[in-house]
Amino acid sequence: MVCLGNICRSPLAEGILKSKSKNIIVDSAGTAEYHIGNKPDIRSIEIAKKYNLDISDQRARQFNTNDFNIYDKIYAMDNDNYSKIISLAENQKEIDKVDLILNESYPNQYKSVPDPYYGGEKGFENIFHLLNNACEKIIERHEKR
Repeated sequence: MVCLGNICRSPLAEGILKSKSKNIIVDSAGTAEYHIGNKPDIRSIEIAKKYNLDISDQRARQFNTNDFNIYDKIYAMDNDNYSKIISLAENQKEIDKVDLILNESYPNQYKSVPDPYYGGEKGFENIFHLLNNACEKIIERHEKR
């Protein structure tokens, strides 16, 4: 799960997917280095807590090329971060691992999860539901395998 700073969207996506499956290894990162080592934004922690998830132990890290070797699937939260991830890929196999998370809910529509950082509390509520729905679709697809 990858967003810009790894403090709002991607930590929520990580926490949501982890809560839905103990069989999938999930991590999150940011394309930027702004918040390395920091906890998620307090508003992400609070919205997660509202839905009985605890993401307060997560720490921001920066996405790196080794992530292509570790993970089978890399979900970007928006088109800008998708482009940044793709620019780091060394081959088509790595590019094929990357997708927008909302393509799970809205196939081939290339929608972005809005950045809630400046969007107030409703923004965090909105992205929680968008990510929860996308994670449900990931689980459904994973269980069909």
